[in-house]
Amino acid sequence: MNRSILLACALLAGAVSANALAAQSSSQTRMAECSAQNKGKKGEEYKAAQKACLSAKPAAATTPQERMKSCNADASAKKLAGDARKTFMSSCLKKS
Repeated sequence: MNRSILLACALLAGAVSANALAAQSSSQTRMAECSAQNKGKKGEEYKAAQKACLSAKPAAATTPQERMKSCNADASAKKLAGDARKTFMSSCLKKS
């Protein structure tokens, strides 16, 4: 019984540390991206640019329904029908 409890605790600790590592690596990635974006800036200008970059919220991804609605509107505006519409819709949805 004690072994199973110890095993469960070890597995739980491993899962928690894996989540912590994933969060850390994403923040490190974000820091590297911002640093590369602000390369060449110095002093206060660099600090301000880094702060703005790191605190910026990532752009919200559009939902598949929003993409479909937008592509449908574009296809209708271009008065596409049949195979031309299918081709346009396919390429439009892949872009988004």
